[in-house]
Amino acid sequence: MSASPHRSPTRSRSRSIGVALSAVLAAAMLAQPGVGMARVSPSATPSATPAATAVAAPANLALTGTATASSVELDRQDFVAAHVNDGDTNTRWSSKYQDDNWVQVQLARPATVDHVTLTWPNACARDFALQTSADGVTWTDVTRLQRDTCPRTDIIDVKSPAPVSYVRMRGYQRWAAYGYSISEFEIWDGPPAPPQPTLGLLPRPVSVETHDGTPFTLHKNTRIVAIGQGADGPARYLAGILRPSTGYRLNVVGQGWGPAPIVVEVGAGKAPAGHADEGYTLTVEADRVLIGADTPNGALNGVQTLRQLFPQWVESDTVVSTAWTVPQVTISDYPRFAYRGMMLDVARSFYPMDEVKAYIDAAAQFKVNRLHLHLTDDQGWRIAVGTPDDNPSGIDYGLLTGISGGTAMTYNGNGQQMGTELGVTGFYTRADYAEIVRYAGENGMTVVPEIDLPGHTNAALHAIPQLNSAGAQPRPRPGEATVPHNGTGSVGYSSLDAGSDVTYEFVRNVLADIAEMTPGPYLHIGGDEAHVTSHADYTRMVDAFTETVASLGKTVVGWNEYAGTALPRDGAVVQFWNGDRNAVAGAVNNRGAKVILSPAAHTYVPQKQDARQPQGGTWACGGVCGLDRHYNWDPGTFIPNVTESSVLGVESALWGEFIRRVGQAQYYSYPRLIATAEAGWTPQAQRNYADFTTRLSAMGGRLTVQGTNFFPTADVPWRMAALGAPVTVKGGAPAGATWTVTAPGVASTALTAIVTWSDGVTERLTPTTTREASIPEMRINDAFTVVSDRAFGSPGTYTGTLSIGVPGRAPVEGTLTVTVRGAA
Repeated sequence: MSASPHRSPTRSRSRSIGVALSAVLAAAMLAQPGVGMARVSPSATPSATPAATAVAAPANLALTGTATASSVELDRQDFVAAHVNDGDTNTRWSSKYQDDNWVQVQLARPATVDHVTLTWPNACARDFALQTSADGVTWTDVTRLQRDTCPRTDIIDVKSPAPVSYVRMRGYQRWAAYGYSISEFEIWDGPPAPPQPTLGLLPRPVSVETHDGTPFTLHKNTRIVAIGQGADGPARYLAGILRPSTGYRLNVVGQGWGPAPIVVEVGAGKAPAGHADEGYTLTVEADRVLIGADTPNGALNGVQTLRQLFPQWVESDTVVSTAWTVPQVTISDYPRFAYRGMMLDVARSFYPMDEVKAYIDAAAQFKVNRLHLHLTDDQGWRIAVGTPDDNPSGIDYGLLTGISGGTAMTYNGNGQQMGTELGVTGFYTRADYAEIVRYAGENGMTVVPEIDLPGHTNAALHAIPQLNSAGAQPRPRPGEATVPHNGTGSVGYSSLDAGSDVTYEFVRNVLADIAEMTPGPYLHIGGDEAHVTSHADYTRMVDAFTETVASLGKTVVGWNEYAGTALPRDGAVVQFWNGDRNAVAGAVNNRGAKVILSPAAHTYVPQKQDARQPQGGTWACGGVCGLDRHYNWDPGTFIPNVTESSVLGVESALWGEFIRRVGQAQYYSYPRLIATAEAGWTPQAQRNYADFTTRLSAMGGRLTVQGTNFFPTADVPWRMAALGAPVTVKGGAPAGATWTVTAPGVASTALTAIVTWSDGVTERLTPTTTREASIPEMRINDAFTVVSDRAFGSPGTYTGTLSIGVPGRAPVEGTLTVTVRGAA
């Protein structure tokens, strides 16, 4: 698989795999009936796989052992050695401030040790050894490791050939000036059991029943049958997902069935009762698949769920040879909220149209249905606006993109470059914008354009001389007609002039043009952080702007700072990000407004999601805003004195102060955007973080195959999967038998790969990848390739089973066949 984080502009689906997975592996790892769904019939509970019954759950021997250490930081009780084996990651042992320190656990009785897990909360070891001893006097080095990240978790294979009584971490070099800190020192007596099967559906459906029986298998002559008005679009979308990886024609027809049909039917009464807009039903039987919905968007939601039920390799853009099976299920599903959005800040750093499409592609599978484009800000103007026939002030609207389309984020106030490169410049032509709107609609998304007013307007002031009237801020330099470009991340310093007729003429023409280009119902006017605008001027301008939007037949949206203005009654949306929740409640209860929730602590990216990330904000959460923060909140009760019926939905917000291009945008958005998507879809009573991370663990391989660049969140038990390609060779020639392995966040050096052939030959192979994971460089690893160069001397069929794993995880297997023709 290639290493590029950027994907092709149209249906930018995945990087090449070109290898195969055995039907057994596909069924065992990816398509088994799941756990943790809303409603699972007793008969549908998956039976344990042979691997699961053969491996007993390992025991953490440290919990019954005794911990001691060479020193304790500041001689304080809250840092003593006993905290390393108390089962609580919120406590820790810390050493004194020198390199030569150790901590050890004496086992309750001698035992063989399979692997050890060390959790370093902050003060890690750069250089250390793991040691074992039978008597506490003579020590054997299991391994010596050098590590360059912190905090982290180290999982170390021990595989002790005989029982040991002591296990020690011997430190040689600290991470920083402080001592060593370990929150948990786990000593396991056996390998972990394989993870429980999961359907891996995200967001979690309202109701799922799984059934025993033969799974549905896609056939090379399968047809996708579209019945009812609007069914053709979702049916063709499904065919577009399935064709590249399967190599099947999958004709979309209006009638006829053929073998193993997939039926997409749109018509009244097909969705769950009371949920006509986006609800759907999905029934998978051995010989057919049925998706029913009242609307095309509902049918598309059903298609996205069916997509996730196929093996992860369905996301490949090259043909994969495997059994394309789907377990028998009955699903009835619909969203909790109508609005499930994502915001892309294209103003501070531009995203060309193909990158916007790639961002859409990744999110569509999670039923995100709104794309909020932050088109203008202090740093740049990204949308072409036509000059109207009625133009009293003689404004050249082409200057907006002609000048401020060529500006972007540059440096902060201290002269330091923001991001890995200067902000990207550029703008969308009217044709570009129309194509984004069309493509978003094809993926079930409505575009919400934002023109930020009356603050965040430096780019407009920089381009248009007429806007630089006496009351506008900042002021141009002496002798200049417009204000200078400002590429810093400063906010709140710019404002339009409330006392100038040109302001209202300009805004009216811009909003009218954007409204004409936008078929969706929403027009966002910003309204945030207008710190240099007086309250009277702010109210005067915002009241005029919201009235203009209403006159254009659109629903106005603004950030929560505008909640206290005279919003159009029953025709406005307040988007909360930070500040006074009671003011938002007032807009709901007094003006009939609806609410979109984007609270910074729960939805903002790129706030840091892990302390190891070198860039990102920490203000929203007073530290990192991890995946759990993005998942564990209730949109229905977030605004006081507001009922859930007044909440339109939720939105993840990606700001562009230092994020550059779609690969970095994805890295900071995923998997947190998936958490927001589930917060917007799944009923609160059915949401559980442990269940979410279990389902998410199976999504990592799928994202890898797609080429989505995501962050390998530490508390998600990301699953591995292996896929082998059958090959035919002439006797005597190296077979080149190849497996592909997805293992999110794993370094190639951590993987152990052993192939056992049906004739008894065993090989130990080295996995390779074109891209290793790197948190500082903001990238997930690519899939791994394992290649055998074994030659076969005799004709026949040979089966090779790859077993691949990392310390502390159950290995996965992938089987392939080599057919040898002719003698050597």
